[in-house]
Amino acid sequence: MSTPDLVTSGDVVQSLGSSRNIRRAVALGAALMVLMGLVLLYMLTQATNNREMYEQNYARLFTVNVVVAGSLLLGIVWVGVRLVQRVRQGRFGSRLLVKIATIFALVGVAPGLLIYVVSYQFVSRSIETWFDVKVEGALEAGLSLGRVTLDTLSNDLASKARVAATQLSDTTEGASDLVLARVMEQLGATEATVWSSSGKLLASVGPIGFQLSPDKPTGSQLRTARAERSVAWVEGLEEAGPGKLAHPQLKALVLIPTASVGLATEQRLLLVQRALPTNFVTNALAVESANREYQERALAREGLKRMYIGTLTLSLFLAVFGAILLAVILGNQIARPLLVLAEGVSQVAAGDLTPKLAMQGKDELGGLTRAFASMTQQLADARQSVQRSMSQVDSARAHLQTILDNLTSGVLVLNADGSVRSANPGAARILKQPLESFRGATLRQLEGLETFAVAVQQQFSEFLSRRLEQPNDHWQQSFELGVAHEGMAAEQAQTLIARGAILPDRSRLLVFDDITDIVSAQRSQAWGEVARRLAHEIKNPLTPIQLSAERLEMKLSGKLQASEQAVLVKSVKTIVDQVDAMKRLVNDFRDYARLPAAVLVPVDLNALVVDVMHLYESSAVPIQLELDAQVPRVLGDAEQLRQVLHNLLQNAQDATEQALTAAPAASAGSAAASIVLRTQLLPNSGRVRLSVLDHGGGFPENILKRAFEPYVTTKQRGTGLGLAVVKKIADDHASRIEISNRVQDGVVFGAQVSLSLASA
Repeated sequence: MSTPDLVTSGDVVQSLGSSRNIRRAVALGAALMVLMGLVLLYMLTQATNNREMYEQNYARLFTVNVVVAGSLLLGIVWVGVRLVQRVRQGRFGSRLLVKIATIFALVGVAPGLLIYVVSYQFVSRSIETWFDVKVEGALEAGLSLGRVTLDTLSNDLASKARVAATQLSDTTEGASDLVLARVMEQLGATEATVWSSSGKLLASVGPIGFQLSPDKPTGSQLRTARAERSVAWVEGLEEAGPGKLAHPQLKALVLIPTASVGLATEQRLLLVQRALPTNFVTNALAVESANREYQERALAREGLKRMYIGTLTLSLFLAVFGAILLAVILGNQIARPLLVLAEGVSQVAAGDLTPKLAMQGKDELGGLTRAFASMTQQLADARQSVQRSMSQVDSARAHLQTILDNLTSGVLVLNADGSVRSANPGAARILKQPLESFRGATLRQLEGLETFAVAVQQQFSEFLSRRLEQPNDHWQQSFELGVAHEGMAAEQAQTLIARGAILPDRSRLLVFDDITDIVSAQRSQAWGEVARRLAHEIKNPLTPIQLSAERLEMKLSGKLQASEQAVLVKSVKTIVDQVDAMKRLVNDFRDYARLPAAVLVPVDLNALVVDVMHLYESSAVPIQLELDAQVPRVLGDAEQLRQVLHNLLQNAQDATEQALTAAPAASAGSAAASIVLRTQLLPNSGRVRLSVLDHGGGFPENILKRAFEPYVTTKQRGTGLGLAVVKKIADDHASRIEISNRVQDGVVFGAQVSLSLASA
């Protein structure tokens, strides 16, 4: 028999198998205990009535008890060693199991020891009382009483038989049967016979007549009867006993007197037989048996005492060892669900919600473990559901964040006081502020956004006040950011369209877009319409004016004095020159307004650049070519691309010459004052970049933001349509155009304009 291991975390199937093994072991041990207890009880109860059987089986029983007790002792030692090892190893639940096993063992052992002490005293004193003098005297008195009673009955039967024998003294042999029958009736005998002195049966009455060889008196009995005239004895009493068929008889043999005197006459004897009373025989036998057993046990008193006490001691060992072993097993059975619960609670406390072990027993502890396992399963399912929900939320959040991060619109979440709670990269890009580093700060604290912050707060305040009357869900307003520059019209650098709303947590959502390019495109479109109309309205009167001036000069030439003639020629020349200038301006307006649609075909960009460069061989500002040989053909309109090159090179020459004029010493050397025309293949996108780099003074910040709008220029003489035409051609070519200043060590030393064209 063995105890099961303590429960840690393990496989459910193995645990259920272990539980079944435990139940089988407990059932087998209990069956053996009950069987041994019943055998011992049976032997103890049969000890008094059947001492011979007890003595015959005592050695075997003692051996079996010793073997069983030894096995139980070994099992207890093994269990104790295992428990000590578990406690030293710090196994979870070991101390609880030791405590429960100790309690069960004490509950079983303490009463057993108490019962053993009481039983030991009781058995010792009881055996001593069995051999009391009074008991022995009572048995002797009973035996004497029986002997006296038998003697009295025998003498009475003998005296009555002598009296009855006188009736047979004068009877003949033939008439003796009738007299003998009467005598038997008078004496209440069961049988009566007449015997000769030589032992010959002469007459008989009763069952003896049916016997072939009836029992005859012995020779000594015949001699005693002739000598003393009568003799009586008891026959069959020694053979009688429980379960035996012998019937004790009281017999009397008397001499029959005879009237004749002679030597030839043979003496006759009367034998009468009467049955002893059944109660008397039973009591007499019982007293005799008790006395005999008493005497036998009195002789083996110490051995009997040792036998009883030894059996009692073995029973105690069996009971105690079994109680201890069962205490450990049952203690483990009780502790096991508690350990499962304790370990499960510790695992749950540590965040482990994996399915827990559940006991299959039908008791409350088993139900508790099943309920706990069901609870942890529900918690695990709930956690998985929460994790799935959180994963979905995180996915949605990441999705939303990705959308926000890639939105061109700016998104700001503000607190009620206007402080920044969160911002997307679009907001930082549009406002040109590192908003993430200013999280928690108000918009007013950001440089350049004071006016914008005040306007936004005012819009939210008005929206909240209006929402009580008109339940709108948002407000929308445009804002202009930027500062006017000296010497220029108050032109805003950036135009925003913003929309605001109140979030459920009372925070404020601000979404805005930079519509500067849209406004610029609208302005370009508007300027195109203006240019078209101006070209139409101005071009018509220019030719008549020029012709009229020339005709006036021709008519008056030679008719005026020399001084007046000179004034006339000068005035006409001025008129013609200004008309030509007006025609060129009108032609620029017309070209901008009526730029034909691009016809995109594969174009060798490097060859086009080389062809255009033939026109700039004698340019005052040298032009360096940096052409990438790997550049493929691009999709473009060759004439429009040629116009782009002319406009960009002309602007670069003007900017470089202006810088040389302003600071000739700082720009000394042809290398420093050259223009770079570059083509480059972009491997990541597969597009071709066309760049023009100058060594001019760069662009002011406000011009950079509006460089592609018509009539925006830094030249004293210029219409500002060059870059606008380039921007329009780039849009027709689905090309991205970029303009920036070239800065080195914080000093602007030129500008760069780049277009990215799609490869054919």
